[in-house]
Amino acid sequence: MIPREVIEDVVARSDIEQIIGSYVTLKRAGSNLVGLCPFHNEKSPSFTVFPNDQHPHFYCFGCGAGGDVVTFIRKAENLDYVAAIEFLAARAGIEIPHDEATARDSVSRKRILEMNRAAALFFHKCLYDPRYGKEALEYLTGTRQLTGATIKHFGLGYSPNDFGILTSYLKRLGYTEEEMTAGFLCGISQKTGRPYDYFRNRVMFPIIDVAGNVVAFGGRVMDDSKPKYLNTSDTPAFKKSRNLFALNFAKGKCTEKMILCEGYMDVIALHAAGFENAVATLGTAITEEHARIMAKYTKEVIICYDSDEPGIRAANKAMRVLGSVGVEVRVLRVEGAKDPDEFIKKYGGPRFSLLIDKSRTGFEFKSESVLSKYDVKDQQGRLRAAEELVKIIADYYSNVEREIYIFRAAEKLSLPADVIRNDVERERARRRKENAAELSRRATASIRDFGDRVNPDAAKNPRAAVAEETVLGLLLLDDSHRRLAASGKLGLTADDFFTALGKRAYGDICRMEESDHGFDFSMLGEDFSADEMGRLERCRKRREQLSENGTDVLIAATDVLRAEHARDGGSGSLSGDLEAKRRALALSKDKTPGNGNN
Repeated sequence: MIPREVIEDVVARSDIEQIIGSYVTLKRAGSNLVGLCPFHNEKSPSFTVFPNDQHPHFYCFGCGAGGDVVTFIRKAENLDYVAAIEFLAARAGIEIPHDEATARDSVSRKRILEMNRAAALFFHKCLYDPRYGKEALEYLTGTRQLTGATIKHFGLGYSPNDFGILTSYLKRLGYTEEEMTAGFLCGISQKTGRPYDYFRNRVMFPIIDVAGNVVAFGGRVMDDSKPKYLNTSDTPAFKKSRNLFALNFAKGKCTEKMILCEGYMDVIALHAAGFENAVATLGTAITEEHARIMAKYTKEVIICYDSDEPGIRAANKAMRVLGSVGVEVRVLRVEGAKDPDEFIKKYGGPRFSLLIDKSRTGFEFKSESVLSKYDVKDQQGRLRAAEELVKIIADYYSNVEREIYIFRAAEKLSLPADVIRNDVERERARRRKENAAELSRRATASIRDFGDRVNPDAAKNPRAAVAEETVLGLLLLDDSHRRLAASGKLGLTADDFFTALGKRAYGDICRMEESDHGFDFSMLGEDFSADEMGRLERCRKRREQLSENGTDVLIAATDVLRAEHARDGGSGSLSGDLEAKRRALALSKDKTPGNGNN
């Protein structure tokens, strides 16, 4: 593990306002900063950064995400605790000493990245080796018309049609079967128990993140066999939903516009033609995480999908997802070809520039799709088209946008604008009513089922769960409460907690308080996930907002917790600990702990 003093130095030198500000647009609100939460969709800012607290932290009052700067980086960059510390250390120019224990802890990510780089070099060499890659090279340079410079630029390669050539190569470099399977480079045969190369007889596309690491691979067949593409699944070093192909090249070229394509070859063809702002998702539909990443780098996304029916459906989804994060969206229709790659081969880059200039707004794209389905000269066709257009217009948040599209729809359908406007307002009212009902249903469900994915055990006993959160919040808020708990005078142990999260948190807080170093919230991140750290931050934040946080509140919550434990057949003895609690209260009277934030 990374030495504690190094972690403390990294956290101390990582300005939370500056770091979060590079991901989120923050505005000053008194001594704090607010912005739109990067971890859930919202239109009114509920995400708050508290840079001037004794322990700077963030908290979203909407989704409950919270914690220190390390927790933020873990969630924003999808990293584990050690990798997040390393990320911040590199940013701050701090060198982390890597002893043997540290190396073992970080092997999952660090080793996979090293192994992927070695595999990428191997695939690239195989492409140019006549024994293996002759057919693949002819495919890339002939069928796909790629130059040697483009092949080198993207690091393209070839995986030989051999069950063990890569596996044997990586073993010679010192990588284990466990590392190769974790990195999705080999599988294990159920029949023989032996490893085999996952990618075989495929053109290989290395996936490189914005830091320049080879995090994954895509492999494409050179004929019509299935599956056409084979992609790396999620690994400790890679998450499909948080990576875009060629973003490492596009990130400095897309401040104004970014072109979103469906596949690797479309992106490569566009880059080769001079459109270096093109990216693609990795064998999966666009996600909200993809959209938030794109929003970090550009103001506008031009969706450039295939012109077939699946491409149109995918474009509609992409518009919804991108629009939810505030990115301006346009749609480019590829005319005279099935995809951008084919278009550029036929007509060249200058003609593609004209297509970009002719790209349409999301409403134009959607309305054309609707109008193409119906005969608007027919009464029934006009009614159905109007129904769909009303629903589309109702999606837009801006009053100005809705008015513009109402007039356009009215013109297309030869109807009065007031008619369209009234239907749009009725649709929006209906949706508001449905949303209110859904919120009410969720609130009821939340009360009924207190558990969730972060702390599912809480559903077993909501009363005990509330008491747990009260105890944990008070301990995180005030060091005098932590000392009382760690001393044993509170008469409470980890076994008295109902939830696994509560047991772990109480045990770790007490052990840390008793240690030579003392308690440090950031250090909890070693044993808790980013979401769990957010839950602990919520416990603290809720107590911070209340005026009564003295020892009497702590004792009362402890009484409830142990009473519930005893009622449910727990091993704890309520009567056996009452005297201990009274002694604790007596001891605390002279100290009168405050409500300070610690």
